[in-house]
Amino acid sequence: MTHNTDIRPTQPMGLLTGKVIFISGASRGIGAAAAHLFADEGASVVLGARGVDALDRIVDEIRSTGGTADAVALDLSDDASVHAAIARAEELHGRLDGAFNNGAVVQEEPGPLQNTTDTDIQRQFTVNFRAHWIAMNAQAELMRCGGGGAIVNTSSIGARRANPDLPAYGAMKRALKRALNSITETAAVSWARDGIRVNGLTPGGTSTEMIDEWEAASPGVTERISNSTPLGRMAEPRGIAEVAAFLLSDRASFVTGAIVPVDGGAGA
Repeated sequence: MTHNTDIRPTQPMGLLTGKVIFISGASRGIGAAAAHLFADEGASVVLGARGVDALDRIVDEIRSTGGTADAVALDLSDDASVHAAIARAEELHGRLDGAFNNGAVVQEEPGPLQNTTDTDIQRQFTVNFRAHWIAMNAQAELMRCGGGGAIVNTSSIGARRANPDLPAYGAMKRALKRALNSITETAAVSWARDGIRVNGLTPGGTSTEMIDEWEAASPGVTERISNSTPLGRMAEPRGIAEVAAFLLSDRASFVTGAIVPVDGGAGA
């Protein structure tokens, strides 16, 4: 009996190897961390945001390490821009296997409720809810052509608490979190037979540029968030992206309709 002694080490497969994944809000924070992580895990990433210069830098960084990445201008307040960004993913790769809908805005000027403008309120609704709905439908239509896929929507633990510094953001997040979670769950049920899984994330306080801006306007915010989190700290963007990567991967093949808190226990 002979034995094959020519055993060669194989390169480990990444969590997302071979998948084409679209990421909104990819120019900074959780989206930028997801861009790097998903590419490291073998995905071809299509990155969307208004900050195209920042996207180009991220694309260059990913390509410099052998990854596959492309950037597309994306204005989540413009339906045509959302559709064009998803269409660009199809032009580049012919399909879409996953989408991380992560883009969001806060009100432009933190301050008391009486100074909140109608524009702030409308902008919150358009970008933080309606754009997700428009994107999900466009993504699902493309995924059906390829036999299925996975979508992850980002909401926020911040919707659970009053927020006197960012009243428009806090109020709209509270309402829109419920709405976004509802359409996430409904889409999961409605599109399951199409092979499309839909899940959501509710991150807690995360060390991003958005938090830095909030801290500058209201000193002490970072400390308050950390102190209110059972783990005693804020999340790093990559920690949130890791959970999204799992939900987009085949290892989560039986997970759909889940709203996963990634909040260090803050919502417990």
